[in-house]
Amino acid sequence: MKLIDTARLDQMVESAKASPRLRAHHNLHPHLDDPVQRLAIAMEPDTLVFPHRHPHTFELLTPLRGRFIVLYFDDAGVVTARTVLGEGTQVIENPAGQWHAVRSLDAGGVIFEVKQGAYQPLAPQDVASWAPASESDAARQLNDWYLTARVGDQAPSFS
Repeated sequence: MKLIDTARLDQMVESAKASPRLRAHHNLHPHLDDPVQRLAIAMEPDTLVFPHRHPHTFELLTPLRGRFIVLYFDDAGVVTARTVLGEGTQVIENPAGQWHAVRSLDAGGVIFEVKQGAYQPLAPQDVASWAPASESDAARQLNDWYLTARVGDQAPSFS
């Protein structure tokens, strides 16, 4: 039996708080080449998920603890959709190729993700070119902007 219990969630949250990226993963899939990737991700609010896409797979997200903003973007960085997982929305499936970002709203947040495998690291062309290039003051500004971004808003310029 594979399970994620309260003790595991607590452990993940503590690991995320101690991690430089403020995230911690727990995989249910046994290998990175598994055809179905299933994992819980503890994410603190200050962790940054750069706008990205998965051209080869859908991505299903559901909150286990806390709330998460999910934003969709067009190619130019305009917000095309926004929802808050854990606050009226419980499951979202991002279609393959959809630009998106996720931001934890709550300390101790844990999100569950399912997507097709095998695991593929993001290629440079699958991280939005209009976003900051790396962890920086601009990246922190982008993460803060996620909080107020609404449909029709253009991502701030970071050039």
